[in-house]
Amino acid sequence: MKHCQRLFVLVFLLVVTFANSARAQSAPAEKKSVWKPVPFAILKFNEVAPKSWNIYHTEKRGMILVRLWKRYLLMDLAEQEVYDIDPEKIKAQGENVEWSNAVIPSDPIDVSEWKQRNVGQLERIRFRFGTAGHFLEVQLPLRPDGKSLY
Repeated sequence: MKHCQRLFVLVFLLVVTFANSARAQSAPAEKKSVWKPVPFAILKFNEVAPKSWNIYHTEKRGMILVRLWKRYLLMDLAEQEVYDIDPEKIKAQGENVEWSNAVIPSDPIDVSEWKQRNVGQLERIRFRFGTAGHFLEVQLPLRPDGKSLY
């Protein structure tokens, strides 16, 4: 009888251990980042300020999130790439937005004529969608020493 109880306990412990390890491997926690608005930023679409827009940053430097009307664009400044982000995956929290960096699309948007330079106390990033599409210009404030804040 004791042998059956020990065997039952051993089987139960094995089942619980394997179930926990399988759950941990199959459902990794999706870490979401809080993106905060960039103060004093400027956005232009074809040389005109759109009526509805915002620019967000997170702790990771070189990445900004642009809301242009109902569309979200992730800009990787170091790689000079732009990604179209599904607005359903972004959650507004007051002024901030919450979004997981794990859902970055595999292919960036086709952009051309990328120009990035310091203009006084601003960093200006300008590019064209496709080869003959619209222009988007983002101006981000710089630190007093001329280095990027974002």
